[in-house]
Amino acid sequence: MNNERQKLADLIFPTITKTIEDYEKQYPERNLGENAKVTRFAPSPTGFMHIGHFMPSLIDYVLARQSEGIFYLRNEDTDTSRTVLGAVEYIRSVLNTYDLNPDEYEYRDTNETKGEYGPYIQSERKEIYHTFIKHLILEGKAYPCFLTGEEMDSIRESQSKDKRRIGIYGRYAKYRDLPVSEAIKRIENGESYTIRLKSTGDFNRKFKFNDLANGEMEFPENDIDIPIMKSKDRLPTYHFAHLVDDHLMHTTHVVRGQEWISSIPIHYELFKTFGFKMPKYIHIPLILKKDGDTIRKISKRLDPEAKMTYYEEKGYPPLVVIEAVMTIANSNYEAWREGHPDAHFTEFEFSPKKMSSSGALFDLDKLDNISKNYISKLSKEEVYASVLAWSEKYDPEFSLILKKYKDYSMEIYNIERERKKPRKDYTYYSEIKDKTWYMYDEYFKDIQYDFSAYNHEEVKNILKIYLNDYYNELDEENIWFEKIKEMCTKLNYATDMKDYKVNSENYKGSIVEVTNIIRIALTTLTTTPNLYDIMRILGKERIKNRIEKIIQ
Repeated sequence: MNNERQKLADLIFPTITKTIEDYEKQYPERNLGENAKVTRFAPSPTGFMHIGHFMPSLIDYVLARQSEGIFYLRNEDTDTSRTVLGAVEYIRSVLNTYDLNPDEYEYRDTNETKGEYGPYIQSERKEIYHTFIKHLILEGKAYPCFLTGEEMDSIRESQSKDKRRIGIYGRYAKYRDLPVSEAIKRIENGESYTIRLKSTGDFNRKFKFNDLANGEMEFPENDIDIPIMKSKDRLPTYHFAHLVDDHLMHTTHVVRGQEWISSIPIHYELFKTFGFKMPKYIHIPLILKKDGDTIRKISKRLDPEAKMTYYEEKGYPPLVVIEAVMTIANSNYEAWREGHPDAHFTEFEFSPKKMSSSGALFDLDKLDNISKNYISKLSKEEVYASVLAWSEKYDPEFSLILKKYKDYSMEIYNIERERKKPRKDYTYYSEIKDKTWYMYDEYFKDIQYDFSAYNHEEVKNILKIYLNDYYNELDEENIWFEKIKEMCTKLNYATDMKDYKVNSENYKGSIVEVTNIIRIALTTLTTTPNLYDIMRILGKERIKNRIEKIIQ
């Protein structure tokens, strides 16, 4: 029988001459510290990166950095039928944007590889997988299965109708005990086949498994003869590639979503079949969002914030998104951040046990608050550089204006910034143009003013008197304000708001109305940052032109 198995294995893999031992020598244990963690971000290029990918990649990065370990990127592209063009490059750009750069990787488009445990692209590791599959065939632990697509559909339909578990096991495993000689004949005759694991599990027997996030769990053993090599492209299935790669790359910790918990019995059996040590698993909670009165899983189809492109297009600072995700990754992160306001997020001691088992609620309002606080603490130079970088990609016209008025723009962004409690106007970079447009002459055209709350002749009179008698661009703020009060007294507008509330009938209005009229004339708005700062930055000519336009 051993001779027959050898013949079958050589028939299926005629060019495979290496053994498992050869690859274990090629990829020896990593020379790392005792507590070093080796983590991997292993996305499939079947779609663009979303928040459900980002959270585990961030945790992978933190675990590796905290333990002086290794964080590597693996491209799991074995599902060739669902590969999306450009997905790999976008994943790489996201990691780069958020400075979650892997220690080891392989970039096919730039022909760049870093690390000694590659290839890091699964489709380039076919020979390695075939070696491991050939080993199973030689051991009698895997077999060719000749079930057709129609037969598989019939089995699934029958199992579903009878309310049985879906899969090839027991009496459904038609070719499990097919004589090796018969399998050889079928292959030589050109019949299509997959390779299946010959499971030794018993579904009625259970085993215990310790998940670092969820604690000790109990599962029935796997008894399904899972496919480990597909028939068309002869690439391995996800589960088998997972086994081989994590073993040879010496992955110590696997971080993935809770939806993968059901695959634990399969992975447990695969590692047991080869006698390999399993990595430690951290199954992270689902990312949830509040939708009206309900809380549901965040959806790539329904929720724009599920896609990482959302945060780029809005212009959230990368560290802000990281902070928001860290708050839902560990329940004690916010308290830690309050006590360590200037520390890097990797200094936080991440604990899988501090993850919520009921789901992680991702709150956009909280994200916005984090972002406002973050941007308010940036220097004017940092805000300018960030807005410019964002606009070069998403608003080229605005980027040209920013380049034209570099110092002027920085002064705009510095209004009420360098103080103990800085103004928190900006939530993300894309809204800065909408909140500062009136400062640029290029946008201050064909303006519609709303002075409907005031007598139009009085508006003209106030603006004319202010421009001719009280405006001086060199005044300090306290002198400027005293002049405004002096003008109000002359025009019979109250400067004392308490007095105005009691004796409003004695005045035309209050100082608030006068400053609002000036504010509208210069910005069209009734609510802006500090009016004095706006005027100081606009300068004499702009102020004169804008006010005279209304007077005329």
